[in-house]
Order: sequence, then structure tokens, then C-alpha cells
Amino acid sequence: MTSKRERVSRTEQKTRTRTAIVAACRELITSGSPVTMPEVAGKARISEATAYRHFSEIVTLINAALVGLWPSPAEALAPVADSPDPLARLEFATEFLLRRVTAYQGSVRAVIAATVTNPPEVRQRPGFRFGLIDQALDPVVPATTPAAAERLSQLKQDLSAIVSAEALFSLTDLSGLDTDTAIASLQRTARTITETALPDILAAQRD
Repeated sequence: MTSKRERVSRTEQKTRTRTAIVAACRELITSGSPVTMPEVAGKARISEATAYRHFSEIVTLINAALVGLWPSPAEALAPVADSPDPLARLEFATEFLLRRVTAYQGSVRAVIAATVTNPPEVRQRPGFRFGLIDQALDPVVPATTPAAAERLSQLKQDLSAIVSAEALFSLTDLSGLDTDTAIASLQRTARTITETALPDILAAQRD
């Protein structure tokens, strides 16, 4: 019969193992290295099977490891918090996101790959871009009428396809651009989309 002390010991061991797995994954993320379950298990000095017992999906593990590595949208955009210019705020948000994507690209690529091959996992993706886009636009773009809110929502949807890891990797991997050039290209595209949409949003706000 299992004693209370043995049960506590097993619980503590599980906690230590889980903590080690998350720490190993976080180390891989911050190094920009590829993040796979075998790599995580090796760094945590456990078997791959043990890693999978604690985290059945790599996306779940990466989400746990990302806690504390990304600032909140308000913290990220603090340098432009006082700016009333939505274009300047969006440009800053775009660069912030894509620089962090570049730094953590091993984990970002792992999440993209996992959600492509297993679509139900898509909803577990961190989705940092959406909070940054909201923080860039909401404080300075009025949308108090239903029509303006609808147009602002559409703009955000359009921007989410541009202010994204997928767009960045498309330019660097497929078009062969260096990171700086790719980010500048996406900033210009985001600016153009926003400049086109803003007058319509403001007009809807007045209606």
C-alpha cells in the first residue's frame, strides 16, 4: 500500500520534472534554437516519453515556457504610449513583434508547423500580434459607432495577416530578404493598409 509520504514524494518529483521541462524549453526558446520535444527532453535530461507524459503537444509546452518571456501589449508599446499617431504606434508594434519573432524563431516555427499539421491546435497559439495591434490602434482610433467599430475590426483582421511571423518568414525564407529589409517591407505594407482604412473609419465615426 502506498504511504502518504510516497505519494507526496511522487507529486514533488512530477513537479520537479515538469519544471525542468519548461525551463529547458524556455532556454531553447531564448537561444533561438529549434524547439522539438527530443531537444527539450535532452536538455532536461529526461526521456522523450517522459516529456510527452507531461506535455502531450509541443504547442502546450511552448505556451507554458513563454509565460513571462513576452511583455503585455501595454508594456511592449510603452515607448509610444503618449503618441497620438496610429501609424507611428503601428510601425513600432510591427517591429517589436517581428524582432521578437526573429529572436524566438525556433519556437515560433515549431508552433506554426504543429498547427499546420494539426489544425485543432491553432486556437492554442499565443497570438501576440492581436494584442499588439489592439494596443497600437484602440487608444487613438475612435470607433464608438457600430459602423466605425466594424471598419476598425476589418482593418485589424487585414493587419493580422501582415504583422505576423508567417509574413516575415515568407519574405526571409522564400524571397531571400534579410531580416531588416523584410521588417521594413512589412512596416510599409501595414502603414499603407492603415492609411487607406483610417479615413473610412473616421467618416463612419461621424455618421
